[in-house]
Order: sequence, then C-alpha cells, then structure tokens
Amino acid sequence: MRNTTSLCLIVFAFLTLNQSHAQDPKEKGLEAITKQAVQGQLEFLASDWTEGRATGQPGAYMAADYIASMFKVYGLQPAGDVEYIYPSRAERMGGKRPTRYRSFYQGFDLIEYKPGEKQEFSLINKTANGTSAMNFAFHTDFGVRTSDVAVDLELPVVFVGYGFADKKSGYDDYKGIDVKGKIILALTGYPGHTDTTSKAYKTLNKEDKISSWRIWRQKSSLASEMGVAAIIEVDPNTDFQKYWASNIPFRYNQGNYEGDKPRASYYDTRMKLPGEEIAGSPTRLNVSNRVLNELLKDSGIDINEFIEEVKSNLKSQSQPLEGITVKIKTSVDSKSIRARNVVGVIPGKDTSEIIVIGGHYDHLGKHDGWVWNGADDNASGTVGVMTMARAFMASGQQPEKTIVFAAWTGEEKGLLGSEYFADHPYNDAKMLLNLNYDMISRDDKDDSLGVICTMNYTEKYGILKDVADKNNEAYGLGLDIKFSPSEKPGGGSDHSSFSQKDIPVVYFEAGFPPEYHQPEDHINLINWDKLVKIIQIGYLNIWDLANEEWGR
Repeated sequence: MRNTTSLCLIVFAFLTLNQSHAQDPKEKGLEAITKQAVQGQLEFLASDWTEGRATGQPGAYMAADYIASMFKVYGLQPAGDVEYIYPSRAERMGGKRPTRYRSFYQGFDLIEYKPGEKQEFSLINKTANGTSAMNFAFHTDFGVRTSDVAVDLELPVVFVGYGFADKKSGYDDYKGIDVKGKIILALTGYPGHTDTTSKAYKTLNKEDKISSWRIWRQKSSLASEMGVAAIIEVDPNTDFQKYWASNIPFRYNQGNYEGDKPRASYYDTRMKLPGEEIAGSPTRLNVSNRVLNELLKDSGIDINEFIEEVKSNLKSQSQPLEGITVKIKTSVDSKSIRARNVVGVIPGKDTSEIIVIGGHYDHLGKHDGWVWNGADDNASGTVGVMTMARAFMASGQQPEKTIVFAAWTGEEKGLLGSEYFADHPYNDAKMLLNLNYDMISRDDKDDSLGVICTMNYTEKYGILKDVADKNNEAYGLGLDIKFSPSEKPGGGSDHSSFSQKDIPVVYFEAGFPPEYHQPEDHINLINWDKLVKIIQIGYLNIWDLANEEWGR
C-alpha cells in the first residue's frame, strides 16, 4: 500500500512539474530567435558566393533560391506564382497532363536602361527677326539622366523654383502654372534645405527627417503627376562640370581604390517596372551655370536672390521663360530583365486579411572585382524576415490572421519588388500591416551601448507603439526605441510602397554606418545582439497584432 501511495505521489509530482513548465506558444517561438540561427543565415547570404545580390544577376538568383529553401525548411507554404510541371512526350501520350503548383517566387519584368551615346541639348531663341540656336556639347555643358524611352523634344520652359509642394504649409511651386507637356527648370532640394536656421527649413523639415533621396523621389513623382515632359535640374552652387571632366590628374584615388580608370558604378544603369503604358519619370538633365544664366537672362529672375528670399518668405516665383524653347534629343540603351521576390505564407484562421513582413535581399552587386556584400544593407533585414518565419512556425500555433513573409528584390533600383507585390498581393487579400526590416544590425556613432533603434510607424495606429513598448519591457529586451510616427511614412525603403496605398506600416532601422553602400559592409561589423533583439521585438509585436482585433 505504501509503495502504491508513493508511486501515485511521484506521478502526481511529475504531472504537476510538467504543467508548471508547459510553455506558452509565443515564448516557444521567441526561443527560436537565436544568435546562432541568425548568424548561420547571414554568413551565407552576405558571402561572396551571392556576389552582392544585384537585381536580376546570378548572385541574386542564388540568394533567392537560398531564401526559398529556408522558407521551405521552416515549413512555410509557397505564396508566389502558379507554375506548371510539364510531362514528357511519352507521359503525354499516356494521358498525363501538366501539374499545377504554387512556387515561392513572384516573378516580374523590369526594364534596365542607361543613356546612350547620342545626346543633344539646344537653346532656341525666337525673336521678331527670326530664330537662333545654341547647340551644347554633352558632358561639357550638360549631362543627362534619361528616362527609359528616348525622346525628341522641342518645348517651352517653365521656371518652377524647387519643383516642390508641401500640403501642410501650403507651399506649392506648381500652383497656378501650367507645366503639362513642358520642360521645367527646377533647383535641387527644397526651400531652405541648406540653412537649418531658416524659416523654410523649420517649416518644411520640422522633424529633420527629409533625406535627399526621399525629396528627390517626392519631386520626381510630383513632376510626373503634373505631366512634365523633362526636367532641367540646377544648382548655382554646384559645379556639375567637375563631374564631366575628361582628365583626372594621375589616378583615381578614392577610399581603398586607386586606378587609371574610374571604378564601375552600380548607378550607371537604372531599372523600372514597365507598366501598361509609356509613362514614368521625365528625362532629367543637369546644365552648367553658363547655360543656366542663358536660360534666365531675360526672365527677370535672379536665381541666387530667389534662393535667399524663399528661405524667409516661402513664396514661389514660378513663371514661363518667354521667348525660349529647349530642344532635347536623347538615346537610350535598354534591355528587359526578369527578377523575383521570394514569398511564403503561414495561413491564419482568417485568410481574407494578411500582415506582410518584408525586407529587401538585393544589394549593389560586384564591380571591377569588388563585391558589395551588403551584410547590414540588407542581408540583416532579410534574415530578420526569415528568422521571424522560423519563430512563428516553432511556436506550433496557427495565428488568427494570415502572415506573409517576403524578401524583395529591386529595392536599390527604386523599391521595385515591394511595389510590384503591393500591386499584386498574395491572393488579392486585404493588407492590414507591413513590417519592414532594413539595415537592422549596426550602431550610430552616438549609440555607445549598442541598443538604440528607430521605429517609424503610421501615427494613426497608436497600438503599434503601445505593443512595442509593452513587449520591450515585458521580455527585458533593453532596446532604446526611438519612436517616429508620421501620417504616411515615406523614404527610400520598401515600407513606402505600402504606405502610399494607405496601408499601416512599421519600419525598424538600427543605425546609418559609414560603410553604407560601400564594399566594406561586411558581417564582422554587425552588432549581433542588437540584430537578434530587433528581430525578437518584431516577432513579439506581430504575434500580438496577428492575434488581436485592431485597425478597423
């Protein structure tokens, strides 16, 4: 009897112990986010084998294959294009038909292009006595950043200040002026951008967050919307001619490169989604100051006075340049490129709505024997997406909402992969939220403890901040999160593709290191602890958001 009682007590104690240690699924998934798991993925993704992962290049295809294989290992379902396996001739004769399946790849076409050899630019003056023309030499008085289609234009010119508009302040360089089908003359930047003490800067850049890339994209989109045919972009304080010089004394000497020829550049070519119509960014030109002065000589506009005045009065001086037309003739070298996003999914109990977790896997490729490995930018964010997928599958629990995990390509060429997905989402489902990881593994110079990160988010959804604060404290992550809410978060990363469609976004970034877009962006510089914690906070947040009712 005593032995039986003892046995019962032992069994009871064992069951009680097991129940007390029964693991919460959320915590079980969290434990799958380890430094070893992160390192194991990142060391290959940012290795020389993937050749810098330039969009459409063999290294990018290798990287995509690796990401897809890891999605499959973790147990995600494919969420890319529908593909077919075609039987052999003998099998067809036996009655076998093609097999339909879904892949992990979302393929799409791109146009890659760069300026051709033949470029022409002329100023044409029409007077009562007739017409005269000044024909300028390429890379002596003008340079071209062409559109994807060659153009032959002879059109009037309109001065539009900075070609900038800001809804909140009411400043608008296009107000009351017709630019459709015309060439615009616009300054680089925006009013007061070089003077942080000016009224214009404080009004237009209140949060000190407008990057040159963001403003360039914003202005380009606005010009396209206004129907501008071409843009002459000028800055009287920049000597564009120095970039066109045919003789460089002795050798090119920049960073760790010294040679008789300039290093090949990733920026020599551009890419775009072809779309269904001939449309897109207008042809852009830069001109020398002597051409600028010739354009403005009879307009009454003093460009330097305008720059100073608009800093304080925020008044545009847009006007047509009477009596002048500009002739532009460009040539383009272009080709079609096939590229791939990698997309996997964990179907939720509700499959009509999706949360999209993404990061771009492309980088700058290789040039002249140098590999731009892009460990931080953005192998780190890609591994963040992959490791979150691993964690959700390790939890063993199906989420309420469907979660899509995506690795984008074409980000460095203009957010092309995420833009394509935003227009062609998985199963055409409603997108509730996009979490974007981009450069989540480095420290800024003022982050001596290596714990600072920024979380940009759509300010309408305060729950995004609340859930991050809660999880950071509850799980003792120790991150110093700088919250940056805005109405429609923009910038040069993939969350913009979703934000522009009024989809709520969360965008994590860790730091902006000096190795950005340099071949020195290697894994030996990564703060592994910060990287793991940023992945963990993203996982914890999405776990809560995928299992709660919010955002309606």
